[in-house]
Amino acid sequence: MSRKREASVDSRIPPLNALKAFEAAARRLNITRAAEELSVTPGAISQQIRTLEEHAGAPLFHREGRQIALTDLGAELYPLLHDGFDYLKRAGDLLYRPDRRHALAVSVPPSFAAKWLAPRIARFAAAHPEVEVWMSADMRLADVGGGRVDVAVRYGRGDYAGVRSERLLSADVTPVCSPALLTGPKALKRPADLAHHVLIHLRAGELEEPRPDWAAWLKARGVDAVDAAAGPRFDQTALAIEAAAHGQGVALAPYAFVADDLASGRLVSPFADGALATELAYHVLTRRSGASEPARAFVRWMKEEVQAAEQRVDDL
Repeated sequence: MSRKREASVDSRIPPLNALKAFEAAARRLNITRAAEELSVTPGAISQQIRTLEEHAGAPLFHREGRQIALTDLGAELYPLLHDGFDYLKRAGDLLYRPDRRHALAVSVPPSFAAKWLAPRIARFAAAHPEVEVWMSADMRLADVGGGRVDVAVRYGRGDYAGVRSERLLSADVTPVCSPALLTGPKALKRPADLAHHVLIHLRAGELEEPRPDWAAWLKARGVDAVDAAAGPRFDQTALAIEAAAHGQGVALAPYAFVADDLASGRLVSPFADGALATELAYHVLTRRSGASEPARAFVRWMKEEVQAAEQRVDDL
């Protein structure tokens, strides 16, 4: 294929999607991974690369089966595009960041906001008066990589594309209820007693990984005389916890979300060995290209809060 020469300046500007597809494929040297990154099919990536090669009038990749390698032209083009998209991302950061110089956009799940972050956020404000936190309680995937959000917390396995992910908080669950359920003729003393009480369930949303449920908890303790499916369902952990606190039944909740209620006596954990472990956890997400200093300070503060809470538990 021979190099084409075009007279018009505008005609020398290839389609943006073709440039993005080439940059992702050149960076990863893998069509499938580039497609996953851009949320398109491998065929779409290949088509965009062919479009760009038509503009260039020369091949950009050597292809041998599923393996690809940059040609001399591709190797010359890649760093220019990589730097160019990096500058565009920085420009996006300027356009979408909060208006105040030290404002910090934080996105967290609603229950994490209500039961963990909101009760503590005043301590961050006292330690960092120069930073104004703009908190959004949202289940949708946050646009951390795109610059609209500085810090996000999400529940899952931590394998989020395009961002830096760090494990923050365990999501191990434990049964909790009102202290009133520990007395009376149907006092809750052992797991089998759950047959006489309402089980409160959490229904995972479309964008959230499933949590350990009552069926798993009862099976782990060899209890088969309890209907693990009966009972009301909530789509947020905080709502299930509040229902339990008001004596409406027994809920499974992450210990980190109920630690303060347990300490105050508003809730009780009826079983000494009630914890059920999960591989999932809450993860903090920041930009892969580098978080701002306010974002780094916020992440450090959250980690310190987690460590302090764990230390208090160990001291009990």
